[in-house]
Amino acid sequence: MDDTPRPATAAPETPDTHASATDDLVYAYRASLMGAPFEFRLTSAGLAWQKGRFTGETPYGQVRRLRLSFRPVTMQSHRFLAEVWPVGGPKLLIASTSVRGIVEQERQDTAYRAFIVELHRRMHAAGATTVFERGTRPVLYWPGVVVFFAAALALAGLIGQAAISGTWSAVAIIGAFLLLMLWHMGPFFRRNRPGTYRPDAVPEEVLPRG
Repeated sequence: MDDTPRPATAAPETPDTHASATDDLVYAYRASLMGAPFEFRLTSAGLAWQKGRFTGETPYGQVRRLRLSFRPVTMQSHRFLAEVWPVGGPKLLIASTSVRGIVEQERQDTAYRAFIVELHRRMHAAGATTVFERGTRPVLYWPGVVVFFAAALALAGLIGQAAISGTWSAVAIIGAFLLLMLWHMGPFFRRNRPGTYRPDAVPEEVLPRG
C-alpha cells in the first residue's frame, strides 16, 4: 500500500477517541496548540493516520519497528510515547497526552493504553515481523544511569559530611534535593530500561494504567 502522504478530504477539529460504525479504533491527540491534531485509526487493513491535509496507511505486517517508552515533558510528568517506523513511510509518534492550552496537557491514559494494546494484538495476528523495543536507546540509557547514581552518591556523601559537622540546615536542603531527584529521575530509569518484548506481552512499565 502506498505510504506517501496525500491530501485528506477533511481534518478533525479536536482530538477524540472512539469506535466507528465499522469497529475501527481511533485515537487522536494534539502535539502543539497551533498544529493540527494527529489522528490514528486501526482498520481491518492496517494502521491509518491523518494530520491536517495529509494521510497515510500501513498494513500491520509492514511495520518494521515499534518502540514504547516513558517520556515526561515539562508540562506533563506522566507521559508515554509510541514510535512507529513503517516500511517506506515516515516515523509516526503516538503520545499519551494532548495539548489543551498554552500551559496545559491532558492525560489520555485509558484511551492510549487501549489503542496501543489493540495495535499490538492486530500486528501479532497479522504475523508481523516487527522489532518491538522498549525504553530508550542503550547508548543514552546506560551513561545516564551512571551519571544518575554518581550524582545520588555524591549528594548522599554531602549529607553525611553535613551531619557529622552538625549543619542540620544543610542536611535538610541537600536531603530534599536528593529526594526530588530520586522522585523525578527514578521512574524514568526504571521504566525506560532498554530491551525487546513480544507483541503478546507488552511491558507494563511503558504503558499507563488503564
